[in-house]
This record gives sequence, structure tokens and C-alpha cells, in this order.
Amino acid sequence: MDTLAVVLGAPQDLSLRRLPLDAASSTDVVVEVEWSGISTGTERLLYTGAMPPFPGMGYPLVPGYETVGRVSAVGADSAFSVGDQAFSVGDRVFVPGAKCFGDVRGLFGGAASRLVVDAARVTPIGDTLGEHGVLLALAATAQHALAGHDLPDLIIGHGALGRLLARLTVLAGGAPTVWETNPARTEGSAGYAVTDPGADPRRDYRAIYDVSGDSGLLDILVGRLAPGGEIVLAGFYADRLSFAFAPAFMREARIRIAAQWQRADLVTVAGLAGSGALVLDGLITHRADAGDAPDAYRTAFGDSACLKMILDWRSHA
Repeated sequence: MDTLAVVLGAPQDLSLRRLPLDAASSTDVVVEVEWSGISTGTERLLYTGAMPPFPGMGYPLVPGYETVGRVSAVGADSAFSVGDQAFSVGDRVFVPGAKCFGDVRGLFGGAASRLVVDAARVTPIGDTLGEHGVLLALAATAQHALAGHDLPDLIIGHGALGRLLARLTVLAGGAPTVWETNPARTEGSAGYAVTDPGADPRRDYRAIYDVSGDSGLLDILVGRLAPGGEIVLAGFYADRLSFAFAPAFMREARIRIAAQWQRADLVTVAGLAGSGALVLDGLITHRADAGDAPDAYRTAFGDSACLKMILDWRSHA
């Protein structure tokens, strides 16, 4: 088997290439991809060459960890780890990437027309979500930051991740404020307020969640904390982070880093989205045929009006 894949040969060097696929084992499934999302966080860093040292890092690579497709073949020992349900050809699934491209690295390996992937990594999502299923990785990222912790009363950034974090917070009974400096991104809130930070006088936030990826914000955020408050770093940061000690000392500030989502987070948000409790509408703003991937990546990284760009692979099996 082979596949058509997005390949980063080097920073700024992105193309579509036909790649051979590793043979499927008895515990693998083969997935014919319908849609994949473009991440403006980690994938931008891979594209620009700004990604810090990371396990598996190196070029050439296939990016992408937001993939939805249908199972086309099932290994003899493949089974869902959710509810002990067996795979069936035709099932729609979410795939958080794959490593099936031989000498080309899969980092994260989801931006391709066909994937061979360990069944344990695949999550069934049913047919109702459609293209919105690509958003489950971002939703799981937000869920992982929240799970077992104080809800945010301030969220930094109203992009796709910030909106999902705000929607999950509202579902959990919170009513956060969201800071956004880009006027094009201030619309689309439901159950929470979006404001420019310069128009917000509050300095008593108990839990501030940053999803902006801006490493220069810590001093500003510390100045907005209540005593004993917490700053949660839920974005991905290419540059070193630092802060002035004295203001943080005076507030007894806490700083927490939210790491990679886990399968339990994905299962939770898939259930919420499948039931309609978590609304995913309004987040996919741009769509492109996978054959136009180079232009699509440039738009995703360069157009501030683009919340989420997805690639349509359905004509590239």
C-alpha cells in the first residue's frame, strides 16, 4: 500500500508526496482519511523550524494529529479499547497521528490520505460529527487542562483552543472572561465575555489559563492574580518562559503546565460532542482540498481570521 502525504522536507519546505506504507500487523487498522486539521501551534513550529527539541524530532516528517477517516481493513487482533467493541470496515474514527511511513518520520503523522495505525490509538466517533471530528484533539487538550482542577475565570486567547476551553468551562458551570487582542476574533462567544485586556480592570483572578503560546505574558498574568491564584500554561511555547520573582512571591502565585492530553480526555470530549453537549460549530473557518495543501498551510499560519483550516482527502484515496 501507499499513501499521499503532506511532507515537511525541511523548515519552509512543504510538499505532497506519494509514500510507501508499512505493512499492517494483526493489531493494526487501515484508515482511509476524510479530513485532517492543521495545527497553528505545534505544526507552525515544525513548519518554521522553531520547534524545540522534541522526541522523534527531525526531517523529513509527516505532520498532523487531527485526523478523521473510515476503517478500510482490520487486523485479526484489532479491537476497540472502548467498550470492547470490535472494529468494522466502514467505521468512522478519530486518529491522533501515525508512524507508518518507513524512513519518513511520523511527527505526528496524520496528514495523509491513508494510514496504518495501531488499533489502540484509534477512537470511534460515529457518523454525526463529520468534519468536526478533527477538533477532538484540541477539545481533549482543553479537557486535560481542566480535569480535576479549578475552572478558569480568565482565559487568554479566543482562537479555536480558547473557544473550546471556554465552552467546556461553561458546560462545567463556569463563566469565564476571555482576553483577545485581535478584533477579528472577538465574536462567537456563548455564555462568556470576550474583552480586550486593556479594557479589563480586574486583578483578582483565581485561575488564569493561557492558550496563546505567548512566552512573554507571565509578568502581566501574575499582576492579574488574586493571592494564591494559579496560572495554567495550556499552550505550547517555543521560547523560554521567565517572570519577575517579587510580584509572584507577594501573591504566592502557582504556575501549572498542562501536558499532552490522554485517552480518557479524548473519550470524554468525544462523548460530549457526540451527545451535542459540546458544540463544535463555528470553529472550522477554512477548508481546502488536500491537493492544495501548501497554500492551505500558508493560509492557516498567516491569516489571522483562520481559526481552523482542514484538508479534505476524500478525492485522494
